[in-house]
Amino acid sequence: MKVLLTGHHGYLGSVMTPFLVAQGHEVTGLDTYYYEGCTLGDEKPPIVPELRVDMRDVTARDLKGFDAVAHLAALCNDPLGDLNANWTYDINHTATIKLAQVARDAGVSRFLYASSCSMYGAASPDEILTEEAPLKPLTPYAISKVRAEEDLLKMADGDFSPVFLRNATAYGASPRLRADIVLNNLVCWAHTTGKVKIASDGTPWRPIVHAEDIARAFAASLVAPRDAIHAQALNVGVASENYQVRDLASIVEKTVPNCSIEYTGQSGPDPRNYRVDFKKITKMLPGFRPAWNATRGAQQIYDAVKSVGLTLDQFQSKRFIRLGQLKYLLDEHLLADTLRWREAGHRA
Repeated sequence: MKVLLTGHHGYLGSVMTPFLVAQGHEVTGLDTYYYEGCTLGDEKPPIVPELRVDMRDVTARDLKGFDAVAHLAALCNDPLGDLNANWTYDINHTATIKLAQVARDAGVSRFLYASSCSMYGAASPDEILTEEAPLKPLTPYAISKVRAEEDLLKMADGDFSPVFLRNATAYGASPRLRADIVLNNLVCWAHTTGKVKIASDGTPWRPIVHAEDIARAFAASLVAPRDAIHAQALNVGVASENYQVRDLASIVEKTVPNCSIEYTGQSGPDPRNYRVDFKKITKMLPGFRPAWNATRGAQQIYDAVKSVGLTLDQFQSKRFIRLGQLKYLLDEHLLADTLRWREAGHRA
């Protein structure tokens, strides 16, 4: 299948690209390259053809001939939303719908949307949330995902088939590692300081899923019968991988030598608290067979950061913190206040 993968240069995309290629798909990447140089280890040359394009500027000509779009590109965390919510709404919602409209006009039949379990927001820890659960987004990021799903659903018809892959919180090693997501963050603290630092009280529940297992879900969705998944929302993850943050900290404490857990008191209880049901994806996508759990993942992350000698200064730098990188690009006037490159074709 000929697939356009947006955000192919990012944290998830740089894992998903080789995975889809190995599955036999003809992949082309599309990215605006905010995070060029933000790598764990040496920057590798691209393995697929790529379009250096702001997704807000994609045209039907760019998408002509593709069978599917796998849409990862987004501003992907809550601190970015807090910095300027309009950026998140513009890129994650408005630009996503424009991309989908252009894809439909170009004859693309399948549109896989990287949504998020964060849209469930706050729930009773005694409740296991299915795809039918009320959506209670608490942040601009989560709100943008809800709005995008709602508008994409309106576009679904006999020729255009959106699928909403609601990823649990991602983790795992990647060529463009993010250190601002929970399990990765805990491992990086443990490795660089000897402390598994928890800013909250550690009680909130989070479902987590490895970056490679997200790639598996997208790969299975590309080849699934259209009628099976047309206009469906699927929670992406594994039932056993619902954890309280303090449980993840305990896993990290057992993984990284000579470390201990520390509650920093930097923030109060996190209002985001949810456990998620993953039965539907197992039923609808029999080809989806997750391979990772938190214990294996923590070891993988630790091995990766240890192999490059990650230091505390590096861990806390813009290289691995998405908010820090965007602030740098803005402060250096490389990006305009719309998050567009000031120079066309600029390479950061």
